[in-house]
Amino acid sequence: MTVQLNHTIVAAHDKRASARFLAELLGLEVSEPYGPFLPVEIPNGVTLDYLDAQGEITPQHYAFLVSEGDFDTIFARVRAAGLTYWADPSHHRPGEINHNDGGRGTYFDDPNGHHLEILTRPYGSG
Repeated sequence: MTVQLNHTIVAAHDKRASARFLAELLGLEVSEPYGPFLPVEIPNGVTLDYLDAQGEITPQHYAFLVSEGDFDTIFARVRAAGLTYWADPSHHRPGEINHNDGGRGTYFDDPNGHHLEILTRPYGSG
């Protein structure tokens, strides 16, 4: 059996602004709308399909495995945007990155409170 994640829906108060936020930080493109969704395709073929939502949004966690060079580029965008970032998912170590498994990683939030992570080594690989 072959199983692959194809897409997931990301609730947003403003799907256009939220999709653009992610795409600009990661150096990706916002795709054409698909029904009520505004997709951002990740290079491995998975799409994050942004959907306008009313009321409170339950924060989700989205982690992106990136190369060392891409980490530098994305992290520079995070800092240039003035975003708060943390070395840990609990947000106890602000202004730091981690070096888990011999790589680098950091966490930051999107405009809806979703927790985004970039990391250069998969957990457990070190």
